[in-house]
Amino acid sequence: MSSLQDYHMDVKAAKKAIIEGFRRTDESLLQESTKGNWQDGATAVCVWILGQTVVVANAGDAKAVLARSISTDGEGVVDKTKSQLKAIVLTREHKAIFPQERSRIQKAGGSVGSNGRLQGRIEVSRAFGDRQFKKVGLISTPDVHSFELTKKDKFIILGCDGLWGVFGPGDAVEFVQNQLKETSSASLAVRRLVKEAVRERRCKDNCTAVLIVFKH
Repeated sequence: MSSLQDYHMDVKAAKKAIIEGFRRTDESLLQESTKGNWQDGATAVCVWILGQTVVVANAGDAKAVLARSISTDGEGVVDKTKSQLKAIVLTREHKAIFPQERSRIQKAGGSVGSNGRLQGRIEVSRAFGDRQFKKVGLISTPDVHSFELTKKDKFIILGCDGLWGVFGPGDAVEFVQNQLKETSSASLAVRRLVKEAVRERRCKDNCTAVLIVFKH
């Protein structure tokens, strides 16, 4: 029983560590940006796998999407012509226009413009850096949660907003599934995903992706 308690404490400690890591990263970036007199910022998404527990954290509009099997193991018929994986978005976007985020921004003295942007300028309400917005409600604190892996969970795609601007979650899962069938290589599959987003779908924004494939 004690080992089970220790394990749960580890997950709790992991969540605390991630929040602290985001805080320190933001602090470091703000110091550097002040020295260099630049005003850049960045969103983030991360996944930490502890045994069978997956801890997910994000700040901004970077997303993590889980591919989970919908096969019924003999209970009913699955249409073989369609993807047998469903896409589950694991993260919650932080945009200034969302009520919870807008409320915090307004309490900090900031405003959300008619275009839905913080101070009329940036769409996200949480990010590293962007020092000129930190006094008006922009924060770097991530949403953090965890879930238990099952054998139905096949892979997770992490991507910044550029990827999700041209790929829907289900679309990305299906694309990666097809690539993995063809190549059996996670690194090749994710490179092809980014190449498709940039070259074929004309993504004009940052386009970074990470693919985690589970071997059960």
